Amino acid sequence: MAKPFYITTTLPYVNASPHIGFALEIVQADAIARYRRSQGDDVFFNTGTDEHGLKIYRKAQEAGEDPQKYTDKHAQRFDDLKSALNLSYDAFIRTTDPAHKAAAQEFWKRCEAAGDIFKKNYSIKYCVGCELEKVESELADGKCPLHPHAEIETIEEENYFFRFSKYQDALLKLYAQQTDFVLPSHRLKEITEFVKSGLEDFSVSRLREKMPWGVPVPGDECQVMYVWFDALVNYISTLGWPGDEKKFKQFWPGVQIAGKDNLRQQAAMWQAMLLSAGLPNSKQILIHGFITSEGKKMSKSAGKAIDPFEMVEQYGTDALRYYLLAEIPPFEDGDFTMEKFLQRYNGDLANGLGNVVSRVSNLLEKDKIKVSIKAGNDKELSQSVKAAMEGYAFNEALAIIWQELSRVDEALAEFKPWKMDDVSEKKAVLEPASQRILNVAVLLRPFLPETAESVIAQFGAKQVKKAAALFPRK
Repeated sequence: MAKPFYITTTLPYVNASPHIGFALEIVQADAIARYRRSQGDDVFFNTGTDEHGLKIYRKAQEAGEDPQKYTDKHAQRFDDLKSALNLSYDAFIRTTDPAHKAAAQEFWKRCEAAGDIFKKNYSIKYCVGCELEKVESELADGKCPLHPHAEIETIEEENYFFRFSKYQDALLKLYAQQTDFVLPSHRLKEITEFVKSGLEDFSVSRLREKMPWGVPVPGDECQVMYVWFDALVNYISTLGWPGDEKKFKQFWPGVQIAGKDNLRQQAAMWQAMLLSAGLPNSKQILIHGFITSEGKKMSKSAGKAIDPFEMVEQYGTDALRYYLLAEIPPFEDGDFTMEKFLQRYNGDLANGLGNVVSRVSNLLEKDKIKVSIKAGNDKELSQSVKAAMEGYAFNEALAIIWQELSRVDEALAEFKPWKMDDVSEKKAVLEPASQRILNVAVLLRPFLPETAESVIAQFGAKQVKKAAALFPRK
C-alpha cells in the first residue's frame, strides 16, 4: 500500500513577480515530490499564493485597482511557474479562496475556544515588507535588514492577540523530542534559542477601517485577521480541513520547505497555533538559504534580480532546474551569477550529459547496433542517490549521477569505439555505456524530468538513434 507523503512550499506574496529565490524553493519541493513518487509514495504537493495583508493592500492602491482584481492578476503569474519550471504540484491554493477563508475562521474559533485569543491595546514597530513586528535588536540603524529601503512603521490600536507565550514549554519539548524537526540542525538550535529567550504574544488582527483587506474575524466585523495567522492555515486548508477529515488525516502532518527568513513563522508561530487548535504539529521543516549574487543579496533595487521566466526562455527549464539543485546548497546561501550558470550549463550539461548521449547514440545509429539493456539495474548507484535524497542533499545526488556519466566518458576515451572496425567490438563497449546512460536517465527524473524522459525514450528504443542536442552549447 502506498505511503502518504505531503510536502508544501511557503506561499509567496503576490506584490511582485516570481523571483529566483522562490524558484529555488519550489524546484527543491518538486524534486522531493517526484523522488517520493518514484519510491511508490502517495504524494500530495502544495503551493500557492499569499494574498492578504497591508503590503498587498497598498500595492493594489498604488495600482489603482481593487485588491481582488490585483491579486487575481498577479497570482496567475505564480501559477505560470508550473509550466515554466515543469512542476508537479497537486494544489495551488490562494488565500482569497472561499474555502481557505472559511478554514481560517474555523481555526480562529478553535484557538479562541482554547482561551488563546484575547483583545488588548498595543503599540509596536512594524516592517510591512516582512509583515512582522520588530524589536530594536532586530533592526540595523532603525531599518529591517531584510527590507532596508522600507520605513519601519509604528502601529497603535486595539487588536486581538494570540497567547504565544503559553506554548514556550510545549515548543521546547517538541524540538527536544524530534531532533530532526527542523533541518539543518543549526536552524533547530536557532529556533530553540529564540523560544528559550521568551515568547511575546503576537497580534492576530487589524482594524478593518485602517486595513480592510483580510479574512473577517469571526464575531467582530470591525477586525480582519493578521496576514500571517490567515496564511499559515493554508497548509491544512489545502487538504480540505476542516470538512474533509479523511484527506486531512491521510496526509497531515507534512513536510514544509521555507527560506531562513521564515524560520520563526514556520517552526514556532505555526506550531503553537496548531497546538492551540488541538491539531498535530508539522512532520518536518526544511530551511533553505538565500540566493546571492557575488555574495550579495539579490534584489531588484540593487539591479541583481534574476527572472526565472527569462532564464527558462533562453536556456530551457532543465538547465535552470539543474543549476538550482546542483549548485545551490540545499540548506545554506548559494551564489547565482551568469558566469557560474554558463560554466555549469556548458561544462555539465552541454559537454557532459549532452555530449555523452550524443556520442553513444550517434555510434549506435551509424552502425545500426542494437543493444539489450534494461532501465534501473544498478542497485548500488540507486542506493547512493537514495541516501543523498533521504537527507535532501540534491547537490550530492546530482554529483553522484555526474560521476557515473564521467565513468562512461572515461570508458569511451579509453576504448575509442569510433576507431573500431569490428561491429561486435564496438557493441562490447557501447552496450554497457548505453546501460549506464539509461540508468542515469532514470535517476534524473526528479531533477531534470523532461531531459530524463527524452533520454529514456531514446535509449529504450529497439534501435537507438541520435536526436537533437539536449543542451546546445552557449
